[in-house]
Amino acid sequence: MTRSLEELIAAVGDGSRLPVAEMFYTVQGEGAHTGCAAYFVRLGGCDVRCPWCDARYTWEGTDAPLTAVTDVARQAAASGAPAVVITGGEPTLFPLEPLTGALAAAGLQVWMETSGTHLPDGRFDWICLSPKRHRPPLGEACRMADELKVVVGTEEDLAWAETCAGRVRPDCRLFLQPEWGRRTEAMALIVAYVKAHPRWRISLQTHKYMDIP
Repeated sequence: MTRSLEELIAAVGDGSRLPVAEMFYTVQGEGAHTGCAAYFVRLGGCDVRCPWCDARYTWEGTDAPLTAVTDVARQAAASGAPAVVITGGEPTLFPLEPLTGALAAAGLQVWMETSGTHLPDGRFDWICLSPKRHRPPLGEACRMADELKVVVGTEEDLAWAETCAGRVRPDCRLFLQPEWGRRTEAMALIVAYVKAHPRWRISLQTHKYMDIP
């Protein structure tokens, strides 16, 4: 963990303010809630740093001003969205109880996307676990997941996906998603794999095809 990231975590304190990189109302493009309207709250700061990440600007959190969670909840509620996706970065670096409580009090569904490297605190209606081979998730984080979404670029990633599937609850929904930069070759792997292992489903980053955030 870099010094700047450690300083950011210290500055966040009790979670009444969080480093917000961006907020926007859009349509969820991937995973179990593909096609659902949702308000995204992207937090700055990440210690996982995937090589294919499309939000590298969030890693250090230097461009993510500390924002009161009450303001976040107010803006999310004003958008008209039925649900909020808390993402990053890696949101579980920070205390999330104040934010999730404020969102729930505003009548919003609370969904989160995490790599599972830290245990989340807070109240969530849905947790999407997207684990990474270079930073494996915690066992308890796996058991909290409602959805497992594994990014696949090579055959080794398929083996990793099965390892992770063995750590989640039986009712957890399973998704394989092609790595965007290798999507042509990865798609062939995934299609063949899902046909042979039909408990898995395919997740596509449909927002990139629709050219929306």
